[in-house]
Amino acid sequence: MAHDPLSQLRVWMDDAAAAGIEEPTAAALATAGADGRSSLRFVLVRGVDEHGVRFYTNYESRKARALAANPFAALTFYWASLQRQVRLEGPVERLAPEQSDAYFASRPRGSRIGAWASRQSQELESREELEARVAEMEARFPSDDVPRPEFWGGYLLRPELVEFWTGRPSRLHDREEWRRGDGGWSLRRLSP
Repeated sequence: MAHDPLSQLRVWMDDAAAAGIEEPTAAALATAGADGRSSLRFVLVRGVDEHGVRFYTNYESRKARALAANPFAALTFYWASLQRQVRLEGPVERLAPEQSDAYFASRPRGSRIGAWASRQSQELESREELEARVAEMEARFPSDDVPRPEFWGGYLLRPELVEFWTGRPSRLHDREEWRRGDGGWSLRRLSP
């Protein structure tokens, strides 16, 4: 294991990419709203550093509304062919607008247009309604200069707990749990 869990997560994500796993940055994100009801969906993680894990979305989406009401989440990566899983839990905060701007500018033009066109998690009358909104945004932003909408941006999950799971024969799996405390990270092994 690396000297800290976020460094180890980057190693495992690189291993998943090198193994040819489709969408090695895909992770299941669990949130709970003000009513306490949980919700789970997949997101693409767009950065891991010593501060935490970054992902991006529409601030009016169901997940964003849940995070506004209850700013804690759990995130799980699972790479079945490698027999590896990583779970993270902790508080979530919005990224600074400059960070969201920088990532948004790096996205393909179609994805930037799509961010403007989609009213994420809102009901659509038809597919044609969405296609009309895309055409409207294409006309509004005819060049490659498509600015980030105010309603779209990033989040940082600052993990307080990170667990690494490695599958082993006879279900005698390896589980290593890191917990963040006042003195930094502590590591312990868990029974499978």
